[in-house]
Amino acid sequence: MTHPQAQRPELSFWQIWNMCFGFIGIQFGFALQNANVSRIFQTLGAEIDALPILWVAAPLTGLLVQPIVGYFSDKTWNRLGRRRPYFLVGAVATSASLFFMPHSPTLWIAAGMLWIMDASINISMEPFRAFVGDMLPQKQRTLGFVMQAFFIGVGSVVASCLPWLMTNLAGISNTAAPGVVPDSVIWSFTLGGLAVLLAVGWTIIRTREYSPEQLAAFNAAEGQVDTERTASAKPVGFYQKSGLIWLAIGVGATAAIAAFSLQAELYILAACSIGFALLQLSAGALQKRGGTANGIYQITHDLFHMPRAMAQLAVVQFFSWFALFAMWIYITPAVTSHHYGALDASGELYNSGADWTGVLLGSYNGYAMLAAFLIPVMARQWGRKLTHCVNLLLGAVGFLSFWWVRDPAWLLVSMVGVGFAWASIISMPYAMLSCVLPGHKMGVYMGIFNFFIVIPQILAASILGLLVATLFGGHSIYALMLGGGCWVLAALLTLRVDDTP
Repeated sequence: MTHPQAQRPELSFWQIWNMCFGFIGIQFGFALQNANVSRIFQTLGAEIDALPILWVAAPLTGLLVQPIVGYFSDKTWNRLGRRRPYFLVGAVATSASLFFMPHSPTLWIAAGMLWIMDASINISMEPFRAFVGDMLPQKQRTLGFVMQAFFIGVGSVVASCLPWLMTNLAGISNTAAPGVVPDSVIWSFTLGGLAVLLAVGWTIIRTREYSPEQLAAFNAAEGQVDTERTASAKPVGFYQKSGLIWLAIGVGATAAIAAFSLQAELYILAACSIGFALLQLSAGALQKRGGTANGIYQITHDLFHMPRAMAQLAVVQFFSWFALFAMWIYITPAVTSHHYGALDASGELYNSGADWTGVLLGSYNGYAMLAAFLIPVMARQWGRKLTHCVNLLLGAVGFLSFWWVRDPAWLLVSMVGVGFAWASIISMPYAMLSCVLPGHKMGVYMGIFNFFIVIPQILAASILGLLVATLFGGHSIYALMLGGGCWVLAALLTLRVDDTP
């Protein structure tokens, strides 16, 4: 006698709260990193022009770490569970990095700590995305990812304000001798490290994972079968031919950059092309020898066999995140020049504009927290595709309004749209994606999906400087206009996604 296989049970609000709470700790690490690492680098002697190269650690570690962690977490099961071992390892390593980084004695040790910190954050973060797909039935996944978006907003606002709070509320100095990181930053990183441990620890202690047998039963009940699609594997010749093409592109680009003395950041794009080529050539060689039971081959195989909806969402993510990086890189020079008329970075007017930019950046995370309460309602009424499309268009209007809004105080209204777009970008694509992925490969596909966050970041860091200097005549405001156009395009492309309700 056979028994019907059960669907994933619905979880209560507080169960979903507990399983997502660790994200506030992860975001503490990211927010402290984003707001203070350049300050630490400059304190230790870095020149302004060197900052992009020092920061390249962030996208490159995400590109490498997330698919690898996803692949191994799919195959892990021990006393702690499937995803939670990675939460724990990543949290401990992140906390150690936060404790040590502001005490770095030299610039290069600080740069190395950034690599370690970003890799550690990615070790914890990637399984959190897959965790929602493991634990929640499809109809609750929108709520799960929006809950993560809420905690991202909370963590961003609080952690970004920590140095200011240390100085203005605790009376801790925000200045120090040359080459020494101020105590306000040191204490902020220390508290951030504790927050990571406590928040991620809460999720580990308060959440229990389903066993591999239970997950297999749930996947089968949802029409998923845990079998490899070997019949559709690309032939060895495909990997060899494609790998050689990408290798030629990378080598040719490297030669062109050197010959024409182009921006050094463009070497990153050339290196990515060569790296992608080597990945494919390695996969082809492994397949030829019959060695397909390993991470290199499986990640490459899955990249070229992603579900149709994932490929559609990947394009949406590409343009969405290109716009975000355009904002993060150029909002300060755009506001200070376009709204304050300040070009001298040492002048009082410029610094007033830069201070106000910090308020604007904090505000959109606050708006995102509010949007997290509205997006599930919008999704129930309109569906996930239309909800994401509307939120991206709101963000586009926010960006484009920077051109014609002259009073910088009114830019707080512009950031409402940006906040809604941000909350949607870090939730809705994952809600749609999790419903089309095979359950036994949730981790590796979430890691591969991160490619389409990292690649636009690398592209933006590599070409936006060239675009602003040449095509835009040095006017940073046009970088935000470009970002608005990218969000309009991403919104339209969202309507083409094959979403599963």
